[in-house]
Amino acid sequence: MDYVSGWRDAREAAAELSDALRLVGVEAAGVRLRAASGADGSGVVRLELSPASAREVAMLARVTAARLGMAG
Repeated sequence: MDYVSGWRDAREAAAELSDALRLVGVEAAGVRLRAASGADGSGVVRLELSPASAREVAMLARVTAARLGMAG
């Protein structure tokens, strides 16, 4: 199984997510991203948030859903 390919994909996705969170002002100190590969070799991004950062991300998701007409 090619675990390196999955890990590499996860590392790139984690960097993209980190950049996006930084752009919208989510405090970097409250965010931990870790790239890994699953048992099947696919990439996995693990996200840990402080309570404050989790609330910021939740608010951003709600605002985005409302703007896209997906609020429910």
